[in-house]
Amino acid sequence: MFRIFKSATFDKDFDKLDNSEQKRVDKILNQLLERGGEVGKPLSGLPFFKEKKFDGKRLYFLVYENLHVVLVLAISDKKAQQTTINLILRDLAQYQQYVLAELKKKAVT
Repeated sequence: MFRIFKSATFDKDFDKLDNSEQKRVDKILNQLLERGGEVGKPLSGLPFFKEKKFDGKRLYFLVYENLHVVLVLAISDKKAQQTTINLILRDLAQYQQYVLAELKKKAVT
């Protein structure tokens, strides 16, 4: 079982989706809870940076297998795909710090 952490960017992107798309994302999040890194396609040659396609959009997330955590980062369409990927790659170290800080807050190490 994995824990799901969500970024503020993901929350904003999720709120912009229509009801059926939100339900689809919820199903993906449930898959991530159960199967973690088995879900999605690796990006940029990094096995822990993944995307899952749905309804012409992409859900981006990082999988921290050793911590049993998935950090859901953003949702974009094909047009914004490369920009979104570049922003995520730029901030990888900050995302890891965020996950570690959240785990500390929740007293789970």
